[in-house]
Amino acid sequence: MARCSFPDVFLWIQNLPPISEWKTNSMSICICSSSSSSVPSLNLTIAKTHQSSKLSFAIIADFTLPISLWTSKPFKPSSKTMKFIDEETISSLLSNFIEDILHYGPNKNSTYIKFPKLDSLSNFPDIFNLALLTLFFLVCIYEAPADLRSGCLNVIKNQLAGCQSKQASKLLMKLLGSNLEEQWMRSLNLAITNWIVELQASHRRSALKTPSPLFSYAFSTFGLWKVQLYCPLIAMDDENSNKHPADERLRFSLDYHQLEGVLQFNYQVIIKEKWVEIMVNIDNIRCDVSKLVTDTLIKERGAGAAEKHFPSRISLQLTPIVQNHVLSLSVSKSSENPRIEIGVDKSIEASFDPPNPYLGLKVSAGESATMSLKPWKFEESVHGYGANLNWFLHDSVDGKEVFSWKPSKISLLNPRAWFRDRYSSAYRPFTRQGGIVFAGDEYGDCVVWKVDKAAVGKTLEWEIRGWICLTYLPNKYKTFYSETRRLEFREIVNLNIA
Repeated sequence: MARCSFPDVFLWIQNLPPISEWKTNSMSICICSSSSSSVPSLNLTIAKTHQSSKLSFAIIADFTLPISLWTSKPFKPSSKTMKFIDEETISSLLSNFIEDILHYGPNKNSTYIKFPKLDSLSNFPDIFNLALLTLFFLVCIYEAPADLRSGCLNVIKNQLAGCQSKQASKLLMKLLGSNLEEQWMRSLNLAITNWIVELQASHRRSALKTPSPLFSYAFSTFGLWKVQLYCPLIAMDDENSNKHPADERLRFSLDYHQLEGVLQFNYQVIIKEKWVEIMVNIDNIRCDVSKLVTDTLIKERGAGAAEKHFPSRISLQLTPIVQNHVLSLSVSKSSENPRIEIGVDKSIEASFDPPNPYLGLKVSAGESATMSLKPWKFEESVHGYGANLNWFLHDSVDGKEVFSWKPSKISLLNPRAWFRDRYSSAYRPFTRQGGIVFAGDEYGDCVVWKVDKAAVGKTLEWEIRGWICLTYLPNKYKTFYSETRRLEFREIVNLNIA
């Protein structure tokens, strides 16, 4: 069993002695060790490069003959300051970590990364250590020998899921910006997907439980609550699947995607004469299912890019954590029942054939009805002082809720079913890319808490908890397989009563 608490590598680098005082050509720090003498440790080493005054970092598997798993770009130690490495070099080293992490993802294009001055960044050592820890995680998955990989991965995974890493991840995501953040998460979740596939192949799936906090974070600012979500499809809980197993090609297509979600709420604090009103309304709810590999690989090994999950249910709870100041909660009406359009056509057909010696009169009557259902139904409800917001996707023909539906073979083969050609049909219930957007112009009614005026000047915490269901039904591929997967998350946001 591997054991360690990830060391403060940033501090270790800052405290390294001048090269002139080194007794060897390298300095090392253990990142992950084992209680078994037969399993090597995983070290971070800084060493002089051959025939050069430059140095480089390396991740080393400390076998009898050490194996280098990763090497940084070479750099020169500081000659201008008393520090072993100056700010410019340490910033370049952080960029090196990030670039190499992104190169493990589906986007192989080079990315230009530039940071503000380090003295303007809060908690820079935590950001640096998190980036290095993430690099260790990916290097372990892709480069480490099997006898070293399993133990170290579980240790590093637990470190990434820890509170300190989660706080550092918020700072790092803000530093990267949204576009690089997506690439970062696709690199990380592609690696996790490959790891889980390896565990499944060795029948050790139960050994891994992917924690939601590793893929979500939230913040509150300028009247906005925002929660960002990422999770590989393969790590989501199986909620509802049928007895027909997916074949290898379909399984590849379904597994190599990730859920990307954004939840944004606007809030407003209105101080009345005798109480305070806290008004929260939906700004944007967005969910997308994005590829973790290229279209070429999906085509070669999978069932095609059109075979993937789609959102079928989103449930959110907004709840004040400390409720002693809360007086009441009011919600808006739920959306109307699914829109029903009924058209009735009555017709009588008659014909008369005169040459016939008998009266040739033929009469027929018919009646037909058409019905159209609104695919997404929105509901609001209350549990205690918690506001529940729910979106349910329905079959637009028979009105069944999709996330809990167990379709028959006949329905899966029906070429006119709404879920066939679902990314090109004009009647699709989501975007052409397969995601959904719920905006405030349609779901903009407020949830309102009345709070005792004694709360003025305090900072209150709200819990945003949610469940997202993604469903697969065959799109173009011929299969009887269907399934629904579910993700649960929980985040805390702040609200200043002022």
